[in-house]
Amino acid sequence: MGSMIPEGNTKGEKIILAYSGGLDTTAIIPWLKENFGYKVVCVCVDVGQEEELSDLPERAKLSGAEKLYIEHIQDEFCEEYVLPCIQANACYENKYLLGTSMARPAIAKRLVEITKKEGASAICHGATGKGNDQIRFELGIKALAPELHILAPWRMTELWTFQSREDEMAYCKEKGIDLAFGSHENSYSRDRNLWHISHEGLELEDPETEPNYEHLLMLSVTPQKAPDQETPLSITWEKGVPVALNGKKMSLKEMIEELNHLGGKNGIGIVDIVENRVVGMKSRGVYETPGGTILLEAHKQLEELILDRQTMEMKKIVEEKFSQVVYEGKWFAPLREALQAFVKSTQEKVSGETKMKLYKGNIIKAGTSSPYSLYNASLASFTTGDLYDHKDAGGFITLFGLPELVRALQEKKA
Repeated sequence: MGSMIPEGNTKGEKIILAYSGGLDTTAIIPWLKENFGYKVVCVCVDVGQEEELSDLPERAKLSGAEKLYIEHIQDEFCEEYVLPCIQANACYENKYLLGTSMARPAIAKRLVEITKKEGASAICHGATGKGNDQIRFELGIKALAPELHILAPWRMTELWTFQSREDEMAYCKEKGIDLAFGSHENSYSRDRNLWHISHEGLELEDPETEPNYEHLLMLSVTPQKAPDQETPLSITWEKGVPVALNGKKMSLKEMIEELNHLGGKNGIGIVDIVENRVVGMKSRGVYETPGGTILLEAHKQLEELILDRQTMEMKKIVEEKFSQVVYEGKWFAPLREALQAFVKSTQEKVSGETKMKLYKGNIIKAGTSSPYSLYNASLASFTTGDLYDHKDAGGFITLFGLPELVRALQEKKA
């Protein structure tokens, strides 16, 4: 298994290509036909790439593909992948809200489904040998269909001999594929879906260099360019699920789209991070996640009112592990399922309303309410309430510090 060169005659066999329409996956189509004789079936899984989906049928046909599937799974992506990450407050290394990490297993699942439908023998992806995506795609495919062969051209250096974009473009033209791909020197390496946009490359490859936000941002404006006016909003939650925005019922997909708009224009959710990739190297990127940043902040705001201290402490441990597992591409592992089951059990009473104001990159809390709130004014007030006798605190402190007290007495005797 894996990305070794297939054994035997593959001429006439079908292979499924994870297809974006970009230069790499376009060049892969004739390369697969030339080197292995495969019939190439392209599959583009729509998780919110928007304009990146335009002209795909014409591109795939011109490149020599037998067929193109465009699979629209945005609602499935939201309900089955994004929602568990919201409930787990999933965040890798304190900053990255896992936009690409949660999308790759959703794509891998649909690739496997179409591979079986088409009777294909292999799946090919265009991820490089340096990044995380190769791991996420392949672990997902292996978990769901271990019998399938996986081709990763960027790791097959004895056959994939291209050293630059210019090499790939020359190869495409040689094969009669004359398409515009834009200038590599003037563009970042980006990944876009409903949840976020990531940016890598150009000046971001130097951690000492400030990002060129004027050139880079697509969903957002910088806080400096955001309106000098607060944007109030409220989110209604039922059992850890956001169900209404400003009193209007919405699907999760609709809510993310609207919050991306509101958050983006207020400079919310722009993150510049140097992260530790699974393969061991550090990489620097800028992420735009305006709607996701708002949703996670609102969810935490509600949980702090409802969850007891011990549950919150344990949930934070689970959240960190959950985030790591998802980042590493192990979505279909038993551990992710077990961690998610714990998280889901904590959401039974996470219902209520969270109010916030967005202002120049800031999310300002503006009030939280829930029928399951554990906040009790009679207990918490500095004035004496009915449920709390100040004298009780003395006994509690003695018992709470009993181990230290015993140790101090033993040392004094010695």
